[in-house]
Amino acid sequence: MSDLFAAAGLSTDIARPLADRLRPQKLADLVGQDALLGPDGRLTQILRSGVLPSMILWGPPGVGKTTIARLLAAETRLAFVQLSAVFSGVADLRKTFEAAKARRATGQGTLLFVDEIHRFNRAQQDGFLPFVEEGVVTLIGATTENPAFEINVALLSRCQLVTLAALDDSALERLLQRAEEALAKPLPLTPDARAALIGFAQGDGRHLLTLAETVFAAARGVLDVDGLTRLAQRRAPNYDKDREGHYGLISALHKAVRASDPDASLYWFARMLEGGEDPLFLARRLVRMASEDIGLAEPGALTVAMAGWQAYERLGSPEGELALAQVVLHLACAPKSNAVYNAYKAARRSAAATGALPPQAHSLNAPNAVTKAMGRGDGYLYDHDYPGGFSGQNHFPAELGRPRFFQPTDRGAEARLRERLAHWAQKRDPT
Repeated sequence: MSDLFAAAGLSTDIARPLADRLRPQKLADLVGQDALLGPDGRLTQILRSGVLPSMILWGPPGVGKTTIARLLAAETRLAFVQLSAVFSGVADLRKTFEAAKARRATGQGTLLFVDEIHRFNRAQQDGFLPFVEEGVVTLIGATTENPAFEINVALLSRCQLVTLAALDDSALERLLQRAEEALAKPLPLTPDARAALIGFAQGDGRHLLTLAETVFAAARGVLDVDGLTRLAQRRAPNYDKDREGHYGLISALHKAVRASDPDASLYWFARMLEGGEDPLFLARRLVRMASEDIGLAEPGALTVAMAGWQAYERLGSPEGELALAQVVLHLACAPKSNAVYNAYKAARRSAAATGALPPQAHSLNAPNAVTKAMGRGDGYLYDHDYPGGFSGQNHFPAELGRPRFFQPTDRGAEARLRERLAHWAQKRDPT
C-alpha cells in the first residue's frame, strides 16, 4: 500500500489522524504517566520482572491505554490482538482464543487488548477466565468506568488494576510541541488561545491533537481565544450521568458541603449541571444533605432545601437552577451536625433488635371502657400538668430502660438543645 502511495506522490500519513501519527513508539515517549513509567514506576517494575500479568487499565479517554497495551506487547514480544467490546461478540472471542491457542503451540504468546471491556456483559467477561488462568492470553482490558462496579470480581481478581491519570497541562503542552515538530510549523495561536486549547481538551491527549489538527488545517493567520472558540467547538464535559462521572462528582459536592466550603460546593454543583445532570436529582441530594450533615444545628436548612426544590419545579431551567445554587451555598455555610443522622441509625438498629417489645401501659390510649379495663393508660402523666411542661415519664418499653440515641453537638442551634436535654436528664434523675 505504501508503494502505491509513493508512486502517486502521496504520503500514507495524509489519511492518518495526527493523534495516530504521533502515537509513541516506545513507553518512554508516553507523556503524563510518569508515576507508572518512571524509573520506579509500576509498569517499569513489571517489565523489569520479565513476567507480564493480565491487567485492567482504568483511566479517562485519551490518556494512552491503547498505546500502553501495544507497547507492552512489543516490549515482551507478544502477538498483539485488539478487540473492542462495542463491536465484538462471542463468535469473535471464540476465534481469538482459538488463534491464541494455535499461536501458543508454536511458542508465540498473545496479548489480547480489549477496549471498553466493561461493555461486555457478565457472562462474556466470565468467558475470559479459563484462557487467562491457563495463560492462553495475557489480557489487557481498558475501561473508563470504575472496575469495582463494571468488571466481574472473578476476572478482576485475576488481573492487576493499573490506574492512569488524566493528562495535566504540562503533558498536553508537550503533545502540542510534538505536533509542531512533526508538522515543522508552529501552532497558529496566541499564548492565551494556546492555553485555552489545552483547557478544551480536559486532560484528553487524543482530543487535544484532534483540535490542533483542525487549527493547523483551517486557521487563516494567528487565532486569539475568540477565533479559536469559533473554529474548535468547546468539548462537552467528561461526564456520564449514570456511571463513574456521576457518582464521583456528587460525592465531591456532598463532601464539599460537609466541609463548609461554599466555593468548592458551588464548583461541583456547576460541573454537574454543565455535564447535563438532572437538576431534580441535585435537589433531592441537597435535601438529604440538609438532614444528614446539618440537621438540628440549623433547623431551617431542610426548609430552605425543600423551598429550593419547589422553586426549581415551579420555574424550570435555567431560572430555577439559581434557587438550587442558593441552597448549595446555604448548606455549605450552615453549622454542621450529623447528630440526627447518627440518632436515626442508632434507633433503627435498636428497633430491629427489640421489635417484639410492647409499649408500657401508660403509653397506650384507652379510648373505651374495654381498653380501660385492660389497664391501658394507667399511670399516664400528662406533661402539660407539670412544671415546665415536663413530667419525666419514660415511654420506652420497660425492658429497654432509657437508651440515648440523640447526642446533639455544641454547634449552632443544637447547642441550645444540648442544654435543654441535659436539664431534662437531670430532672429525670436528680442523683
